[in-house]
Amino acid sequence: MSAGGAVAPELIDLRHLGRARVIGAWRVGEVLVDPGPSSCLAALEPVLERHPPRVLALTHIHLDHAGATGTLLRRFPDAEVWVHERGARHLVDPSKLLASATRLYGAHMQRLWGEVLPVAQERVRVLRGGEKLEDFHVAYTPGHASHHVSYLHEPSGRAFTGDVTGVRIDGACVLAPTPPPDIDLDAWRASLELIEAWQPRSLAPTHFGSYDDVGEHLAALREHLRLAERLAEDGDEDAFAAAIRARVLGSSRPEVAAVYEQAMPPAQSFHGLARYLERRSSAA
Repeated sequence: MSAGGAVAPELIDLRHLGRARVIGAWRVGEVLVDPGPSSCLAALEPVLERHPPRVLALTHIHLDHAGATGTLLRRFPDAEVWVHERGARHLVDPSKLLASATRLYGAHMQRLWGEVLPVAQERVRVLRGGEKLEDFHVAYTPGHASHHVSYLHEPSGRAFTGDVTGVRIDGACVLAPTPPPDIDLDAWRASLELIEAWQPRSLAPTHFGSYDDVGEHLAALREHLRLAERLAEDGDEDAFAAAIRARVLGSSRPEVAAVYEQAMPPAQSFHGLARYLERRSSAA
């Protein structure tokens, strides 16, 4: 049976911490792309009760995208998870993932993300990029994360791109989320070329929605990557955050700016780029 088929993709607003448009999961037939964290299951469960998933297709394993995976696989024993080979071992044993996230979020872990359960190895379909899985083409798209993949749903022409095509709320500005630990701007730019070569009819970033102006969206993201790199090179976290916030406020309403702040905290983006630039300098 086709996993996605001709069914229209459905966006599920997970209402992270009660706020709309921060994190979106996509249901495409029996495939659920990026189920989000367990803290958002109250928004997801009513849809899954009507449409049980057969596949959880992860773009990457960051908790805002994939934290609920183990919990959902226990609830749906016939489902499997698709994930890149670099991320698969951290689903099976999430201890390092949780230790890293705890260093970043501290006492807020449970409130932000909820429980994170391990996944049995036999439930994992390991991806490398280049696969055709039923109605989906898979591409390895690192840059935001070394284990990031994207999915092109052939019937709809929609590319589900996780974080590699950025954060965009209500059609406002496109920003690049660049948190630690493994940002790679050269790989990111190459991934955008790969997605562009798909010639998708629309892009569906997890944060948030779907956009048909593919060329303009990718051009805006490339421009933001250049700007963010320059700002991070100056080494001033406060100036970096102020510039990002000004960019958001220049293209959206204050209530939308609050969504951007939650989906992509500027301080995290600064520290991810600073780490990347230090690594690049050491390798030169």
